[in-house]
Amino acid sequence: MNSIAKIMRLPVLAAVMGATLLAAAAPAKAAGGRLEEILDRGTLRVGVLGAFKPWSFPSPDGSQQGIEVDLAQSVADTLGVKLEPVVVTSANRMQFLQQGKIDVIIGGMYDTAERRNIVGIVEPAYWTSGPTLMAKEGAVSGWDDIKGKPVCAKQGANYNKQVQQDYGPRLVAFAGNTEGKAALRAGKCVAWLYDDASIMADLASGEWEGYAMPVSVLFNNPWASAVPIEELDKPWGVFMTGMAYKWQADGTLVELEKKWEVKPSEWIAEQHERLEWDESYLQGQ
Repeated sequence: MNSIAKIMRLPVLAAVMGATLLAAAAPAKAAGGRLEEILDRGTLRVGVLGAFKPWSFPSPDGSQQGIEVDLAQSVADTLGVKLEPVVVTSANRMQFLQQGKIDVIIGGMYDTAERRNIVGIVEPAYWTSGPTLMAKEGAVSGWDDIKGKPVCAKQGANYNKQVQQDYGPRLVAFAGNTEGKAALRAGKCVAWLYDDASIMADLASGEWEGYAMPVSVLFNNPWASAVPIEELDKPWGVFMTGMAYKWQADGTLVELEKKWEVKPSEWIAEQHERLEWDESYLQGQ
């Protein structure tokens, strides 16, 4: 890496170092608030979706497993407390956080301006998702392959118009996901257009053998963990910020992609490259 690139990365490195050091120090310095409650309780309650493979889903013994459960476990381990995954839904997760039923959400939640008025969105994001395609293996190799061809889609999806304008498919819109994917199986469409996280969950289910996600994601919608809004600038929010930086910087997310056999994300790779530790900085090189 040349000297200019090193200099440009120094502020990023400083931010990562500061956040992760704060994460390590916060348990010892907790003074009131949710972090002290967690340490006194000896248990961290994390809201996860619970039926969203491979992010959070039941294992054979009934306990929760998956990418987000592993992230939650890393938080509990750093704090030295037990993990209690709490299954939530997209409809009740923010309410559970506000009501004190959980301490943090790590459950496939988009970072939106509206949600930032309700809960404390932790930065940086730990995952992203966006529109892509599911198709029979070999049927599609690039976005340009769908021009003039029927593509199944969900009615009302905000990216339908962009895909139509940019790549020219004949979209066949369905009211529900089940109907759209059934049409794909029946050969009425060359591909199914939907969010890549949901498509990855379908492919991981074992019910779509012979199908693949052959094209890149068009754009990224960040997923973030969240703490109670009043805790965002307090020790608990600072601690979770440090954990979020750490997941990106030390390659945790890259390793979890491998562990759970998720298609590698260009966004995660870019974030890791941008934030990864380089000990030569610490040695003044």
